[in-house]
Amino acid sequence: MTINLSNRVKYLRGNDEFPDPSEARADGLLAAGGDLGSERLLTAYSKGIFPWYDEWSPILWYSPPKRCIIEPTKFFCSKSLRQRIRRKEFTVTADTDFKTVIESCAYTEREADNGTWIVPDMISAYRNLHALGYAHSVEVWKDGALAGGLYGVSLGKVFFGESMFHHKTDASKVALYYLCTNLARKNFDFIDAQMETAHLLSLGAEIIDRFEYLKRLNAAIDSADFTGSWTEFFSND
Repeated sequence: MTINLSNRVKYLRGNDEFPDPSEARADGLLAAGGDLGSERLLTAYSKGIFPWYDEWSPILWYSPPKRCIIEPTKFFCSKSLRQRIRRKEFTVTADTDFKTVIESCAYTEREADNGTWIVPDMISAYRNLHALGYAHSVEVWKDGALAGGLYGVSLGKVFFGESMFHHKTDASKVALYYLCTNLARKNFDFIDAQMETAHLLSLGAEIIDRFEYLKRLNAAIDSADFTGSWTEFFSND
């Protein structure tokens, strides 16, 4: 990840507040610096801002002009994926092994891999959010071993998806399918998938602009949330 900071952005110090998202650069970069404390992270998500950086840069905060979201009821399940699910090839759980899921997302090699943005400080920060009941994982198991999964942050009725991985074919898609199924049951508004990719679009994601995103976000996070462990309410039926 190579970031040009020549166009000045606000550098956060101490308890500095985030700039308004409308002040972000064209590439979405809004601010730099600050910390990954739980309070700052939750404030960022509630304002439509997320951290994205690597080990060679300061903490960078983004609010892109276009946002990729998935409405839980609009997840596209292909015929082949549906067959895998019906055959019960995998076992799916939630919040049973957050540590391994986030570490697997960080260290599993991907095609055209340019390194990870899930640096050790970020792993520690999201594990803290998990302990507080805001960050959650979905685990997909095959023969007792972790085959894939995803993690993210939940506020109100929005799930902010951070990353997913797979060791077995379709395991991450299975995780996303069950996440969408369970979020739909709880009337979640959308999953924030952050940046557009062809893979996400193929699974039913859509692109909305920042204004529409923030309007929907503000309405959804005012709803009753599901803070705490998701182990009990998450179903793999």
